[in-house]
Parts: sequence; C-alpha cells; structure tokens
Amino acid sequence: MAFENPSREQIADILKNAGNIAVVGLSDRPDRTSHMVAAAMQSRGYRIIPVNPGADEILGEKCYPSLKDIPEPVTIVNVFRRSEYCADVAREAAEIGAKVLWLQQGIISEEAAAIAEENGMIAVMDRCIKVEDSIALRGK
Repeated sequence: MAFENPSREQIADILKNAGNIAVVGLSDRPDRTSHMVAAAMQSRGYRIIPVNPGADEILGEKCYPSLKDIPEPVTIVNVFRRSEYCADVAREAAEIGAKVLWLQQGIISEEAAAIAEENGMIAVMDRCIKVEDSIALRGK
C-alpha cells in the first residue's frame, strides 16, 4: 500500500495536541531553512528541542546530540536530514516513544514512514510543519 499523509484535519489535531517538538538537524545558522522554520514554530508557542551534535544551544534552548539524550517526553520528531538518514531517526523516535515522525518538505523516506507506522507513530512526509500550522490552525 502506498504511503498517504494524514488529512488536513488529522494534521490540525497533531499540531493542536503537540507537546515537545524535537527538531533533528536543526542548524544554528539563521539563514538555514531548519532554523527559520523552528524559530517560526517557537514564536507561535511551540516548545522546540534542538537535536544537533555540533551545537550546545539553538534558539535559546539546550541542544542535544541525539533524541535518546532528551530527558523529557517528545511528541513530534521534526526531521531536517537527508532521506538516507531518516530510517535511523525513525528507529530512535520509536525508542523514545514519540507519537509523530514528521519529515520536512522535500524529504521522502518510505522506509522511515514504515518504521514509524510499525511502531505506532503517525508519519508525515514531504510537508513543512510551519506551512501546515498556518493552514491547519490559522486558516491562512
């Protein structure tokens, strides 16, 4: 069966009920898409937890080298990594009990989506969380 993203209504529910959002591959460089998207989400009231082994702090939040190092629950794992790394991220997201694996716009990994779904997670692929937040919750 081919992968299908959740409906707009399901995405709205995911975002309305979002707890902590771990952002894997979040850059500390303000000109990078991951930084701009995470900053926008943070400004809209979401709790962002950066995951980047090369930084100590991003957007005023402590940065963790991996998902397993985050000492609190994570609802959404938002991924800014190339497709070939996504299956490993999906496995780690399953290990920490995340509810949603969200691959950003331009990122597609059928393997990662299958791993997520096999572990009870909702998978979203090739969608920008910032854009979806605007559509689903703000009606813009």
